[in-house]
Amino acid sequence: MILVKTSSFGEGDIIPSAYTCDGADISPELKWGNFPPETQSFVVIMDDPDAPLGTFTHWIVYDIPPDINFLPENFPKEPQIDGIKQGINDFGRIGYGGPCPPPGKPHRYFFKVFALDIPTLELPPGATRQEVQLIMTGRVIDEGYVMGLYGR
Repeated sequence: MILVKTSSFGEGDIIPSAYTCDGADISPELKWGNFPPETQSFVVIMDDPDAPLGTFTHWIVYDIPPDINFLPENFPKEPQIDGIKQGINDFGRIGYGGPCPPPGKPHRYFFKVFALDIPTLELPPGATRQEVQLIMTGRVIDEGYVMGLYGR
């Protein structure tokens, strides 16, 4: 299993407001390791399975080269950065969109990292989660996640 960590919060801890719609809405730093040596690329997907209308996708990053195993804090909300592409989140925007749950019980936010056996998804920047997952099917050789909580 891929080991995913962030210096921004601990596993299962509350996500600081800087990384949410109540703060600066910047992405946390993510690092991962313990991935298969045959990995050819990575995909990062952040989602909230507790959203009222079903799983809500907050962030999609793909075509991350195998020699890069981190995303820095405040990753630019650009379609493409040095060949790394970002998709459209469920807010309808490119890049990271932080937790923004309705009032009530805290939601779980999973930052998932997938190791793939292909170097590129061959999708343009701005792909949807459905497009990314369709090409990922059968190509994932390992995965892992870190989870944080946020409520209002």
